[in-house]
Amino acid sequence: MNKRILIIEDEANLARFIELDLSHEGYEVRVCHDGREGLELALAEEWGLVLLDLMLPSLNGMEVCRRLRAVKKTPVIMITARDSVFDRVMGLDSGADDYIVKPFAIEELLARIRALFRRVHPSMDQEYLTFKDLVVDVKARVVKKDGQTIELTKREYDLLVTFLQNVDIVLTRDALLNKVWGFDTEVETNVVDVYVRYLRHKLDETDKERYIQTVRGAGYVMRS
Repeated sequence: MNKRILIIEDEANLARFIELDLSHEGYEVRVCHDGREGLELALAEEWGLVLLDLMLPSLNGMEVCRRLRAVKKTPVIMITARDSVFDRVMGLDSGADDYIVKPFAIEELLARIRALFRRVHPSMDQEYLTFKDLVVDVKARVVKKDGQTIELTKREYDLLVTFLQNVDIVLTRDALLNKVWGFDTEVETNVVDVYVRYLRHKLDETDKERYIQTVRGAGYVMRS
């Protein structure tokens, strides 16, 4: 997976802030403050993602996105202070894959980047799914923790894989029920709580929710 990210943002302090956080997360980052220069970089090199400001000198973000999209399929997240429905629609119609409005929490941006990378590189196409010290051999349906095999039932395995394919996404009980048991199931949603408890018992060494976290009033999530 290409983890190179190009930031095209004319606010130097914001660009530097994003650059430091992305670098800390293991991404290779390049920053550009000009629209035309940014477009040239985006076209000249291969990037896993472009973070693109809307208001830029020389060439605005929408035009950069249109010209980039005419040549490449590089994923684009548009960053802007303009939050009207019209502006969001225009940004997405120009070819952006996602849209985030200033000011934003860096955690939200990181989550959007991870989600976009998951869409571009779907987990279900991978031979292995990993999370912390867990490794799942998808083809063999084998789960290992610290190299030791963990025996799971079919439902437990399917539930774990569902979480691994949706890291950082809060899944409701209804969503988990539909994904693991099927849309036409007559099983009640409280069975999800039962199987999450079974899974935690096999994964966690203590009562601490190390792998699957409860989001009160919402559901469950695996947070990276």
